Parts: sequence; structure tokens; C-alpha cells
Amino acid sequence: MAAPGRRSSTFTRLLRHGFTDPSAAERLLDAPEVAAVREDPVLLEALGATADPDLALRQLVRLLEAQPEPAARRELLDTVIAAKPLRDRLLGVLGASEALGDHLARHCGDWRALVTYEPRDLHPGVAEFESGLAGADDPVSLRVAYRRCLLSLAARDVCGTIDVAETAAELADLATATLRRALALAEDAAPEDAALCRLAVIAMGKCGGHELNYVSDVDVVFVAEPAEGADETGALRAATGIASHLMRICSETTVEGSIWPVDANLRPEGRNGPLVRTLASHLAYYQRWAKTWEFQALLKARPVAGDAALGEEYLAAVRPLVWQASERENFVPDVQKMRRRVVETIPPAEIDRQLKLGPGGLRDVEFAVQLLQLVHGRGDPALRSGTTLDALEALAAGGYVGRADAAQLDEAYRFLRSMEHRIQLHRLRRTHLVPEDEADLRRLGRSLGLRTDPVTTLRREWKRHAAVVRRLHEKLFYRPLLDAVAQLAPGETRLSAEAARERLVALGYADPAAALRHLEALASGVTRKAAIQRTLLPVLLGWFADSADPDAGLLNFRKVSDALGKTPWYLRLLRDEGAAAENLARVLSAGRLAPDLLMRAPEAVALLGEGAAAGLAPRGRAQLEQEVLAAVRRADDAVQAVTVARGVRRRELFRTAAADIVGSYGTEARPAEADQGALVDRVGAAVSDLTAVTLAGTLRAVVRAGWGDTLPTRFAVIGMGRFGGNELGYGSDADVLFVHEPRDGVDDREAADAAGRVVAEMRRLLQVPSADPPLVVDADLRPEGKSGPPVRTLKSYEAYYRRWSLVWESQALLRAEFVAGDEELGRRFLELAGPLRYPARGLTEESVREIRRLKARMESERLPRGTDPKLHAKLGPGGLSDVEWTVQLAQLRHAHEVPELRTTRTREALAAASAAGLVSEEHAATLDEAWVLATRVRNAVMLVRGRAGDTFPTDSRDLAAVGRYLGYGPGHAGDMLEAYRRTTRLARTVVEELFYGA
Repeated sequence: MAAPGRRSSTFTRLLRHGFTDPSAAERLLDAPEVAAVREDPVLLEALGATADPDLALRQLVRLLEAQPEPAARRELLDTVIAAKPLRDRLLGVLGASEALGDHLARHCGDWRALVTYEPRDLHPGVAEFESGLAGADDPVSLRVAYRRCLLSLAARDVCGTIDVAETAAELADLATATLRRALALAEDAAPEDAALCRLAVIAMGKCGGHELNYVSDVDVVFVAEPAEGADETGALRAATGIASHLMRICSETTVEGSIWPVDANLRPEGRNGPLVRTLASHLAYYQRWAKTWEFQALLKARPVAGDAALGEEYLAAVRPLVWQASERENFVPDVQKMRRRVVETIPPAEIDRQLKLGPGGLRDVEFAVQLLQLVHGRGDPALRSGTTLDALEALAAGGYVGRADAAQLDEAYRFLRSMEHRIQLHRLRRTHLVPEDEADLRRLGRSLGLRTDPVTTLRREWKRHAAVVRRLHEKLFYRPLLDAVAQLAPGETRLSAEAARERLVALGYADPAAALRHLEALASGVTRKAAIQRTLLPVLLGWFADSADPDAGLLNFRKVSDALGKTPWYLRLLRDEGAAAENLARVLSAGRLAPDLLMRAPEAVALLGEGAAAGLAPRGRAQLEQEVLAAVRRADDAVQAVTVARGVRRRELFRTAAADIVGSYGTEARPAEADQGALVDRVGAAVSDLTAVTLAGTLRAVVRAGWGDTLPTRFAVIGMGRFGGNELGYGSDADVLFVHEPRDGVDDREAADAAGRVVAEMRRLLQVPSADPPLVVDADLRPEGKSGPPVRTLKSYEAYYRRWSLVWESQALLRAEFVAGDEELGRRFLELAGPLRYPARGLTEESVREIRRLKARMESERLPRGTDPKLHAKLGPGGLSDVEWTVQLAQLRHAHEVPELRTTRTREALAAASAAGLVSEEHAATLDEAWVLATRVRNAVMLVRGRAGDTFPTDSRDLAAVGRYLGYGPGHAGDMLEAYRRTTRLARTVVEELFYGA
């Protein structure tokens, strides 16, 4: 006995071996049943290696106490000490399963089932389990025999002799043997009924998939046919009686408990339908009434008991229906909705503990794998396994799932299933909830081999694997590619030459022969790259066909694929990232501009990936300017610097164009942007920011190359027109004014010469022929127009405006905004412009008449000959010019008294005029709608044709492409033109009233 206040050496050893209640363990070790081996290090080591040493010792003592006589007790104890295989298996089970410990206490001789350790015992199959159950002649003895078989299976599991997949397979084999024995008992109880029918038991769910849990409903379907000479009605009645008895044998609670519930609710019509049907009745239901989820369930169907020939007939009949299920309308959305409904039914208090149904749980993996199987398994028999991990391996081998993704899913699924197995094994209860009690978590963690801080490590590993599953589940399960593949006609998952030609013609490809050549170049061969292309192409062809020019889309896709073919991330991006493939298809088939921009730097396709909403969002002016100016500093000369700046401009133009196209077309996951004005504003702001940054970088490069850090004169660039209004389109020139101011001590001539050289060099470098689109800088709005000097000093501007300024110049200055160069100088120029563009007394009547006269002359002189004025977006009635001049007239008249009108942006000024009561809300909405539509038309023409234009294209394909951009489907170009005329006609009526005073 240890001295009071001091711990015994046994107490310390027990702590070291993982006991949480050493005092109780000491008392158990003092029991007469184990006193003889109390100090045996082998026993303590073995107990310490179990999931719960306290539980293992407690149950070992119970088992010893249950032995009927001392000799049996000594035999058990001696075997435990002397035979390591038995010791590890028995103590492993006792430390992991309270329920199996209870079984051993009731059937104290069953421990001997763990003594044998022959190779044939390591992986028993259905035949071995049937042999173990053969002596059971009633439901009670069947339960005892089942637990005895389960005991040896659990021992192999907890000792690591079999892995989690093998455990699940053995549990399914044990269930198969149990169903067969239960069916035999039911038939023995009603031999007359058995003689009337042929009955087959079809396993479904996890049992059918060969991946059963320790405690799970065993899902089954019953199919029966009359025996020879029997009538169908009598045979079905007899089969129903036998099937019902089989279910009771397994499910009902007896003195030995139950085995597991047998659930037949996956049968046709569920619990409302007959329990047993003939094969013809099954087929009739599936062919006419079955829902999508029922075909998904049939994927795991497997005959397990009863009439083997009938079971195989059933399987042969329903399997083709399984692989046709993905042709059903809305198949993929139905499956996805069902998955979401499962999550939504989880009680909020349980969702974070759900291993099976919660986000990142087992069902996420199973649903994703099954959906991929059903979509791609039509054309690839290798994918038709009912076992999740086998199917996942086949999907990876076929290129349908990335190998790294498959490996991560496999690892996570095995870990989560191991957790589920160990949780259920403890009390043999059907649960999928992770326990909350620390002791339960400790036992669970230790059972999985996590011995150092098992609770913390378990939680960390569980959350890590769940996060992996959730991430990959979202990537695979909701991948929009699947929906499109599922809607293909039978046989089109893979491309044969004949099928491809037929499909191309049907989809509207104008040159199917050329398209076939592109397909052959992309998809032929046995490489993994070609395999992925064969998976992608059927989907992409459909998306290209949704555009006005499918041929161009496919050709552009080939060009991008050729350019990026050796880049490892490209095809992976398209296959795995939800929006990337569809976004790319939209961009490549929407016109010439975006593909041309992309071809010059194909790596920009990465912008279209999973984070497309963020990747395609325009970057701010400050961020872009920082990038460009940093590149200018690193460049060797001005040419190289401006080349880099123009490269950034090209990349960002692609980003803006791609976002505009995707937002205008919409995707299958996200509808087209409803707010057309928001699309216009985003494009205008993005292109204007990009132009300003390009000018800033070019200015810095020119000054640095010619003068070093400091130019002899301060220099600023003022944006004018749509540039100053942040409303540039893809094809807009940059209207600017150049202003300078000599530095102290610098001669005016030297300053003027330097400023002139800067302007000339900037304009030259921005238009040098290259792979990047040129930026045309237009300074014609300067004083004296083309006759005046391209750059003036601030004093010169002031003198000119004071003496010579005309009303049109005041109107032009409404759009003036500093964009690059010396910010202080730019601010002072705008201060100079203030009294001119916001005159203190508004406009005189003469000035108003002059503005109206100028507008009328512009309409008559500048409209191109032969153009339909009603379809000219800029100069036509109700077009951009009408709306902008109307808004600008209101600004010139009232901005001195309404500060909100002092903006360079047309839509902001129009909204301010409406808020101030200068324009009615109805009129403002009419003008705004027309301005937005006309701007969209100009953007569409540039995107489609690759060159600027103010009128609708005459080419039918180009016109259809403009229509798609504006939201009109195939064959509705006429509706588009009529809608444009109607909108601009209403706007012209408002302009007549507000601008001309009619």
C-alpha cells in the first residue's frame, strides 16, 4: 500500500499507459479474476494500445467474471497473456465497442472466435459468413451468430488488418449472408408460399454498393415471378408474405436485440407501393413514372439473395435505364436540388456534427461521384461501379476528375468513413453525429491512431478533411459542364467523326468540314490532354452554338488551346473550375475583339476561372497606375516602357470585354445582368481608367527618356469628351487637351519646345504598329482646333478663353477632367474652366440659339451618306448626341445654382437634373434608357466586328451577334432593330421638347 498522499507506482504506470481513471483501474486490477496478472507488463501495454484502456479493462474483467468456471477463466487469461494475436484483437474490440463487450459478457465463449489467425480468416467473403450463420435456426440464434461474425470482423478492423474500404465490403458481405439466412428461415416457415414463387432480393444503397456501415438500414427491393404452374396473383401474395417475414427476422427487437432494419422504401412508389412486384411491373414503373433520384438509387442495385437468375434478369433489365437517366430533362438540376434538400433538412443544432449529411460530409462525396458516373457512364462502361471509391478511381483514370482531386477525395472519404465506423461500433447504434463528450472524442481519436492530444488532433483533422470535401464537392458536383453533357443526345459524350459532322450541321456550323478538322486536332490521340478535350468538346460545341458564330468560337478555341497546349493549368482550369469553360466559350464566340485581345496573350484565359466574378472585376485606377509606373521605371527606354503600358492596356481591355460579354450573355448558373446601365457604367469607367493610366505611363516614359526625372515645364493631360466623362467605349479615341507651365527660371521657348516634343512623342509611341491595339490621342477640342498649337501654357488658355472663347468650347469644357501629369496644374486648369462651363448667369438666349444651330448643322453635315439616320447610335434621332446635348444644355443653364449638375458624367448629370426638377422623372428615364441602349450598341459593334462603328452591322451574322449581346435570341434581329427605333423615337420626342423647346 502506498503511503497516504503518494501515488502508487501502478497508478503512475496506468496514467502513462493512457488510463483516464487510474484509481478505478487499480481497483479492477485488484479483482481476484485478474490479480494473477496485475503486474504483467504485457497486459498493461496491450490495454494501453486500445482506444479506451479504461473501457477495455472494465470489459475484460466482466468477461472473466462471466466465465462459468475457474478453468475457463484461466484458459482465457492464459491465452490473453500468451497469444498476441488474440490479445490485440480481443482487447482492441473491448476498448472500442461497449456493445460487443456486452455480447461477450452474455456469450462468454464467443471470445474463442478470435483465437484462430489463419490467412483464410483475414478476408472472409459471403461463403465464409454463410458458414458462420448456418447453425442459426431462429431470429434469436441468428442475432447471436451475426454478432459472433461481427466480432471477428471488428477485431480485424480495429487492429488494422483490413482498411476502411475492406471493412465496409465485409460488412456488406455479412449483410448478404444474413439476408440469405433470414430468407431461408422465412421460406422454411412457409414452404407452401415458397413453392409458389421465385423471389429475388436486390440490395440497394450502401449494401448494394458493397460499402456498408456497422449499423445502417439495409436497403432492398423485392422482385418476384410465379413458379412454374402458379398464377401471378397468388405468387405475389406468397412472395409478399415471405419478404415481410424476412424483414421482421432482421429488424424486430428480441432478447438479443435486432440486427438492423431492412428498408424497402426505395421500391417503386416507395412505402405507398406494393412490397413485391414482378419484373415487368418494375420495368413499367421505371419507364413511365420513375423520378430522377430513383435512377440514381438503381446505380447501386445488386442481387444478393433468393433466386439468382431472377436477380440477374432484374439487373440486366434496369441497368440500361440507369445509364439513360442523364438524358432526362433537368436531370442535373434535379440531382443538385435533391442534395441541397438533404442539407436543408438537417436540424441546425446538428449540422456542424453531421458526418454524413452535413456540408463537407460523406454524402457530398457520394453525390458528386454518382452524378459524374451517371453523366459520363453512358459512354464509358468503366465508370459503372456501385462502390464510391472504385468509381472515384475510375473517374480519375478516365480523366473526368483530376488525379490530385481524386486522391484528396479518396483520403478524406476514408477518414470520414473511419470516423463513422468507430462512432457506430462503440454502442452499435445508427448515428452519423460526431460526439460532443470529451471522453467519447478521446476514444474516437485514439481509435484512429491519434495518440498525442487525440481530441484536438481529431477535431483538426476532421475539419481539414471536411473542408477538402466541401471545396471539391462544389467544384465537381455543381460543375456546369455536367449539365450540358447530360443534355446531349445518346452516344454524343464521345465524338466520332460522323456523329460530330451531324451535330455540327444541326448546331448551325457553317463549315462543318473545317470544324471537324479543329475537333480532330484537339481531341485525337491517347494522351490525357486529348481525353480531357474529348470530355470538354461536346459541351463547348453547344455553348458555341448558342452564339451567332459557332465556327469562330471553335476556331478561336483551337487557337487558344494550341497556344496553351503545353501549359499544365489550362485544361485543368476548364475541366475543374466551374465557370471557366462556359465563360471562355462565350468570349470566344461573341465577336472579334475579345478573341483578338486574348490571342495576343493567351494566358489571360486564367481570368475566366472559378473566381470569375473577382477575376473579371475591373481593377482600380490607382492599382493599374502603380503597376504601369513600376514597369516604366524598370524599362530600358521609352519604347520598351510604352510597350509594357500598352500590354497592360490590352490585358485589361480583355478583362473588361470578357466581363461585359459574360454579364450580357449570362451563364447557365447566373442570368444576364438585368441592369444594362450598370454594364455600360462599368465598361465606361474601366476603359477610361485604363486610358488615363496608359497616358500617365507614356508621359512618364517620354519625360524620363528625354529629360530624366524633371521636364523643364510642368505638364498635365486633361480628358475631354467621353474620356473626361468616364464613358469611353472599346473603340473610342482619347479626346484630350495638353497644358503646360514653365518651371521657374526656364525660358518660355525651351518650355514650349519640350512640351511640344512630349506631345508628339506620346502620340507616336501610342500608335506605333504592334501586337497591342493603338491608342489614338485626339486634341482637336483645343483652342483654334487643328489650326492651333497642340499644347498651350495655362496663361495662354486663360487669355484665349477670356477673349475668344465660343459657346461650343464652354460646352466642351463640361467634360474636362484631369487624367494624367501634374495634378496641381490640372486642378488649376479646371478652376480656370469653371466659370466658362458653369456660367454664373447661365446662358443667354443667343447662346442657346447658337447651341441649337450647331446641333442641327452637325446632324445634317456629319451623318454619313447612305446611313439610316434612325439606326445611327451617335448622331441619329434619340441617339447619344441628342441625349448628351440636352443634358449639357441643362448644365450650362443651371449648374451655377445646382452644384449636383457639376459632373462630367452624362447619367449623373441627368439624374441630378431630374432630382432638381429640371427634367421630369419620366423624361429622365426615357433619355437614360436611350443613352444606355445607344452606348451598348456602339460597344456591341466594336466587340463583334473588332472595329468601331455607330450603326448596326449589315452582315447577318454580325447583326445576330449584336442581338445576342443585347439579349435577343436567334432569329430576333428584327425585334432588336424595332426596339431600338421605338426607344430612340421616344427619346427624340423628349429632346424636341427639352432641347429645341418644341
